Amino acid sequence: MTDWPVHGAISGPIVMIGFGSIGKGALPLIERHFKFDKARMAIVDPDDSGRALAEQHGVTFVKSALTSENYRDLLRPLLTNGGGQAFCVNLSVDTSSLAIMEFCRELGALYIDTVVEPWPGFYFDKTKGPEARTNYALRETVLAARRKSPGGSTAVSCCGANPGMVSWFVKQAMLNLAKDIGVDAPEPKTREEWAALARRLGVKGVHIAERDTQRAKHPKPQGVFVNTWSVEGFVSEGMQPAELGWGTHETWLPPNAGQHTTGCGAAIYLLQPGANTRVRSWTPTAQAQYGFLVTHNESISIADFFTVRDTDGKAVYRPTCHYAYHPSDDAVLSLHEMFGQGGRVQDKHHILDEHEILDGVDELGVLLYGHAKNAYWYGSQLSVEETRRLAPYQNATGLQVTSAVLAGMVWALENPDAGIVEADELDFRRCLEIQTPYLGPVVGVYTDWTPLADRPGFFPEDIDTKDPWQFRNVLVR
Repeated sequence: MTDWPVHGAISGPIVMIGFGSIGKGALPLIERHFKFDKARMAIVDPDDSGRALAEQHGVTFVKSALTSENYRDLLRPLLTNGGGQAFCVNLSVDTSSLAIMEFCRELGALYIDTVVEPWPGFYFDKTKGPEARTNYALRETVLAARRKSPGGSTAVSCCGANPGMVSWFVKQAMLNLAKDIGVDAPEPKTREEWAALARRLGVKGVHIAERDTQRAKHPKPQGVFVNTWSVEGFVSEGMQPAELGWGTHETWLPPNAGQHTTGCGAAIYLLQPGANTRVRSWTPTAQAQYGFLVTHNESISIADFFTVRDTDGKAVYRPTCHYAYHPSDDAVLSLHEMFGQGGRVQDKHHILDEHEILDGVDELGVLLYGHAKNAYWYGSQLSVEETRRLAPYQNATGLQVTSAVLAGMVWALENPDAGIVEADELDFRRCLEIQTPYLGPVVGVYTDWTPLADRPGFFPEDIDTKDPWQFRNVLVR
């Protein structure tokens, strides 16, 4: 595709916070799809290794780390440069998403991020209890800010591939499933109607089921954490407690599970790191596989969004929802090495760019299970080869994220006074319309696989044979 559409005009400055693998990949998409004054675009990052690329694109580069002490003074002149409505694109680590979001809304600027990120120290603070280090807790701070200050300039929270795109996939998958099962129902318009449809379809849960088969041209060196996206981001979330949206059909609670006493009540956490917690799942190419139950915002927001409550506010239907992530082989080996060292992360980090990858696909989708047709996977099968043809500076994993950021930016520009919103609340059709040209094949596949397939094997197992889709059968113990 050479005649790329321009989706809108950004009247004020654009400030991108963070210029790692996702920031570098997002820059050409922003240039391609928006009209804006490049003289008023600025990138803020404490590492100036990307300065040459930014300046090559005619964009101002500010070498600085944002801190709780300086972020307002540093961002104010950049976000108010020359008038118009500014747009802050936060793609960083070690910055408070909530603090920056609220400051942008004070200024009337639009805002988007891919994660609820805290200030440094949160993820590894041993003085905090495990429940306080969860994504549940981080999400609740954003929901509290929305309740405190409803409406106003749009701030899109957690809008990358996942969280983000996968929430739009869930809705499309449910419509496909309804059609195939023969459920005659109008397309939902409200959150309550979507939850009622999920309940009517009999969806017991959703896996964010991903398999990254991108292979490096050269083997991983010992002592280096190699990944296809941010190492810092992956390690941070991987060391948080494993978290999952907790469905109303579940009959067994893991012995090391913790439950929250405040907030929406949609999730539980386990007293073990997510990147060292395995679950059984399925994707079309890999078929049955192990994935890591790494905490993600969408595990909580999707479960919360599709909750049905009675008149007393009690949840009478909720799907279980969690990530089931099989990263690239180099990343799996890096995790094995890290946990073998007691969780001490390697000193050297490396993100594979598109030139270092031999081949492979990032197969990322949603597995809706427990319904009349057993299980249905719907998602993107984007190869690194197609990524190279579509956009520069990124691999397949990166493009699934940056194209979702693009879609969220377009939605915010078209809905500038929506207040604080999550990806689950955006117009999924509009977002997928924008994003799909960057996703490679987008397919839906049914499977008769369940977590009980070929079990028990040679040894006795603690399984529930009455309901294959109990988390008791999904969790690897």
